[in-house]
Amino acid sequence: MVRVEPIPAFDDNYIWLIRAGENAVVVDPGDADPVVARLEAEGLELRAILCTHHHGDHVGGNADLLRRYPVPVYGPRAEGIRTVSHPLAEGDQARIPELGLAFRVLDVPGHTRGHIAYVGQGMLFCGDTLFACGCGRVFEGTPEQLYASLQKLASLAPDTLVYCAHEYTLSNIRFARAANPGNRALEQREASARQLRERREPTLPSTLDLELATNPFLRCTDPEIAASASARAGAPVTEPAEVFAVLRDWKNRFR
Repeated sequence: MVRVEPIPAFDDNYIWLIRAGENAVVVDPGDADPVVARLEAEGLELRAILCTHHHGDHVGGNADLLRRYPVPVYGPRAEGIRTVSHPLAEGDQARIPELGLAFRVLDVPGHTRGHIAYVGQGMLFCGDTLFACGCGRVFEGTPEQLYASLQKLASLAPDTLVYCAHEYTLSNIRFARAANPGNRALEQREASARQLRERREPTLPSTLDLELATNPFLRCTDPEIAASASARAGAPVTEPAEVFAVLRDWKNRFR
């Protein structure tokens, strides 16, 4: 029986712990200490590390973990991460036989130039590409690349569980309500997320169907969102990729 649990790190990161029996995998371990503490407390044996991109809050714990646990490290082929022993790109698989897992890899550039995601057994580990009710910033790619990457993720099965890497949900919902004020599903989502955070529980995982219903960055063909983007741009914006670019720039400045 595979279970996925969050290990909180830094201010708002989640390192995802995938476990089955005594075997475990961690996704995007930016900090080794909380991972080691959880493994030792639960009597778990680390079998692999999965990384989605090169930012320090996602790979900064790799070297320390490898000193304790000499395990394979899977990560993006295009980003030159020194601790990665198994570089991957779209079409490859990350296999962890001890847990009976095989994840297929998707290239999802935009946040970084070589960002990848892992998909398998109804789960999506998407790093900083897709967030609950939001998406990552464009640091190294282009808005067009990130939009295409999000569309790729949007084509997955609607019941896919979405494990993103940060607890940004409530702030993302505030922006979504500004961009899509007529979306009643956002009111319900906000109430649910607030209840979870008041109990200090994560708002993740999300599901892809919830994202398709509420995430403005996956809803760039919605007339109200296009109208909001046009008002923000001061000119008509109709092409979905252009709507996305306006939304992403707006979100960067949103308070």
